Amino acid sequence: MSSSPQGEKDKSSNYSLDRDIPRTSPSYEDEDEAHRGVRKVEAIHRVFGRYSKWALFISLGLAAYIYSLDGTTTYNYLSFATSGFGHHSLISSIQVAQAVIVAVGKPVIARIADVSSRGTAYVFVLLFYVIGYIVIASAQNVGAIAAGIVIYAMGLQLLTQVIIADITTLKWRGLVSALMSTPFIINAFVGSNISTNILQNSGWRWGYGMFAILVPAALSPLIVTLLWAEWKARKQGLIEKNTQTADMKWYMRVRRMAAQLDIIGLALLGTSVALILLPLTLSENAKGHWKNASMIAMIVIGGVLIPVFFMYDWKLAKYPVVPARLLKNRSVVGASLIGFFDFVSFYLTFTYLFSFVIVVKPWPLLHATYFSQTQTVALTFFGICAGFAMRFIHRYKYVLVVGLCIRLVGVGLMIHSRGANASDAEIVWTQILQGIGGGFAAVSLQVGAQASVPHVDVAMVTAVVLLITEIGGAVGSAIAGAIWTNTMPGKISQYLPFLPEADRQQLFGSIVYAASFPRGHPVREGVIAAYSDVMETMLIVATVLSVFPIFIALAMPNWHLGDKQNAVDDKNLAGEPTLAGQQEQQKS
Repeated sequence: MSSSPQGEKDKSSNYSLDRDIPRTSPSYEDEDEAHRGVRKVEAIHRVFGRYSKWALFISLGLAAYIYSLDGTTTYNYLSFATSGFGHHSLISSIQVAQAVIVAVGKPVIARIADVSSRGTAYVFVLLFYVIGYIVIASAQNVGAIAAGIVIYAMGLQLLTQVIIADITTLKWRGLVSALMSTPFIINAFVGSNISTNILQNSGWRWGYGMFAILVPAALSPLIVTLLWAEWKARKQGLIEKNTQTADMKWYMRVRRMAAQLDIIGLALLGTSVALILLPLTLSENAKGHWKNASMIAMIVIGGVLIPVFFMYDWKLAKYPVVPARLLKNRSVVGASLIGFFDFVSFYLTFTYLFSFVIVVKPWPLLHATYFSQTQTVALTFFGICAGFAMRFIHRYKYVLVVGLCIRLVGVGLMIHSRGANASDAEIVWTQILQGIGGGFAAVSLQVGAQASVPHVDVAMVTAVVLLITEIGGAVGSAIAGAIWTNTMPGKISQYLPFLPEADRQQLFGSIVYAASFPRGHPVREGVIAAYSDVMETMLIVATVLSVFPIFIALAMPNWHLGDKQNAVDDKNLAGEPTLAGQQEQQKS
């Protein structure tokens, strides 16, 4: 189902600031205030010369590199960090908490970027990033690890994608966005060697702690470039002085900022999702399991908070997390649902995959680490291919549907390749196929959502799609954790009935202990059989869920990707009417 850009363009009246505004909606002045960051971006685009624009791209590349190095190393430390405290099964609980914070944090960062500036938002993210990794590196228990991960997981990736949308036209956006992921190809090997050497020599604490030094060094050039351009634009009179808040007292500014960030709405949403999902992963370790009153209470309270969140955001919030106009946008809703189901499926297959290959495969640690990056490398390379394809066919939907179909095949094949007797090539190919499909889908999905809104909504739309997507990741991690914690102890008992209960508990709690037995040993083979049975359940669910995104993608509009910032108005990157837009204005 495709639609012409002109046909979809008629819907852009939903975004007009001249429409009737309900009593609880922001005033015209507040609307303009809420998008000061966008106005600043459009202004600094006019002051960028050739050298300063290259400085911006190089700085973005450096930020993308450090983000990829983080992603290709720290994931491998978590299994060993939790095993070090005897709580390997809590990986899914930590990832649920992380996904919830990542999800609710993205709209906050997007709103800060819109209300203040992109540079200010980067400073905010950097602060939490450094504090979080310091907390993890100095953790004395698994709770401190979880706390540190929650603190640092705020929105570095979001800001990079928003800035790319700010400075690229639609036909180039997918390619530039994909090229910013190129460091993942390099770091799949560099990062794997770094993480392996750190685990074998320095320990996981230094693996986390080094990013408290590397991240500020890598992000400083980008922050300086953005703030310099903002200063220059202000000096040239391209950015108006903020007279609305100049005379406000500090507590009034704080209250105003809290309203613009919708802190109450985000707190309600994050709390409700966390209370519903965390019991799924914690119940097996709780006293009395599901008979524990606290488990039931968490789910009940979380369920009650969901309608409370919707009522507050729709009736009371001045700046709701998800503006009503976005709920009427087929591209945004479709992209969000595709991201949700795709991440549920992905985390069902990936949450315990590294632990699985450590125990099941007789690979050295370095090879297991290489394997964990296979999907990332394929996703990055074929994301670039998707960017090239969209550049020349000027459409995104074809790329999206093909990518989701290939991804479904890759997930389904994992059901057969999960066993210990499957060939190495077979299990690697499942990751490559998922990476091919994921690369096509991820790049095209983001461009399709961003194309459907004017520039003032780009940051929030990117955040909303990632918000729903990350909630899908939290759901996937929670389901994986629930399946793992509720079935793995029984499977270990089934295959290793001759072991004392204390030994079975240790096998459940530590992959280091499970992998310490050589292949062929009855204990190792029993654990492998248990792991294979549990993974089969996860993969069947993941395969079924991978079907839904394909049908949703078929219902999305197929925007034309041209030389504009978006597909719903006739404005260029500086916020000025294009030639076609100027001619239309002259006729009217």
